[in-house]
Amino acid sequence: MSLKKYFDNIKPNFEPGGKLHAFRSIFDGFETFLFVPNTTAKSGVNIHDAIDSKRIMSMVVIALMPAMLFGMYNVGYQNFAAAGTLASASSFEVFFYGFFAVLPKILVSYIVGLGIEFAWAQWKGEEIQEGYLVSGIIIPLIIPIGCPLWMLALACAFSVIFCKEIFGGTGMNIFNPAIAARMFLFFAYPSKMTGDTIWVAQDSIFGLGNTLPDTFTAATPLGQIGQGIAPDASICDMICGFIPGSIGETSVIAIAIGAVILLWTGIASWRTMLSVFVGGAVMALIFQSTGQSMTWWHHFILGGFAFGAVFMATDPVTSCRTTTGQYFYGFIIGAMAIIIRVMNAGYPEGMMLAIFFGNMIAPTIDHFVVERNISKRLKRGGTK
Repeated sequence: MSLKKYFDNIKPNFEPGGKLHAFRSIFDGFETFLFVPNTTAKSGVNIHDAIDSKRIMSMVVIALMPAMLFGMYNVGYQNFAAAGTLASASSFEVFFYGFFAVLPKILVSYIVGLGIEFAWAQWKGEEIQEGYLVSGIIIPLIIPIGCPLWMLALACAFSVIFCKEIFGGTGMNIFNPAIAARMFLFFAYPSKMTGDTIWVAQDSIFGLGNTLPDTFTAATPLGQIGQGIAPDASICDMICGFIPGSIGETSVIAIAIGAVILLWTGIASWRTMLSVFVGGAVMALIFQSTGQSMTWWHHFILGGFAFGAVFMATDPVTSCRTTTGQYFYGFIIGAMAIIIRVMNAGYPEGMMLAIFFGNMIAPTIDHFVVERNISKRLKRGGTK
């Protein structure tokens, strides 16, 4: 391949002693992203495979594409619907309005996050880590369209520095960086993460869309239920995703397509994913039996429950590693998300805090599972 030959020709410039050796980490990051490295470990016991973590991360990004593309369309849909011009707008106008509204957020996320990753790798003299390939796209998808770019930049910098790099980088972090970014925004700038004024883009972009009044508001169905108000969206709209909400979290269908990709490729744990929904259903049914009006399946199709269960609870770094532990881990997350939603009227969305808590206790769950397995094997062998 001509591209491979080109990289081989310029590689000596980035090796120690080369004129561009200061940018070795950057070159290595691009090279290993484009081509699978042919180097292997020289010592120790290792399992060699044909796929590396960059390919795994790339597959997760592909699984996120349906939610991202539909989220772009829904951003435009909500703007045109709010202005009453949806009937006269073409699907291309609706999509491209949302595309140009969401694209800056994705660019800011990657520029800030990867910029810090590159700078950190150069400073430490290490390889550039690939974990932010996924976090960089998840973070824009779990925020409202009304979140300012400078706030998003701060959140990305916070998550990369304080929830990833200081722990040792990809594979060593305790908490999911995307969850950390959303929590940073929620607690530092709550007015831009909750309320009725942040879910619909309100400005015309490149002549597309409509400029809405400054006083325009639009509540999410989950927020309406939390306030004791019957949602004005149909069940079909809730499932398809034609409702106000965070950019990538509204369409259950798009999220389900991503789930199929992750499960088919074996990247995500079906045990964790299934257990989140089981835990949520069990807890929702318990609350429903006490008179709570929201059905268990409403919890699944509204808010970030489905997105969190598929793309964030299953993060292989911050979730449980043991198969038995994954059942407990997922169940706790699902149950806790419903508890927060029902018990805290001022905070109808509980998935973020539930996953954060799950990340916190995942090592403890794995510890007890391993200790139990060791004890069972010792008893089986007659060892005391």
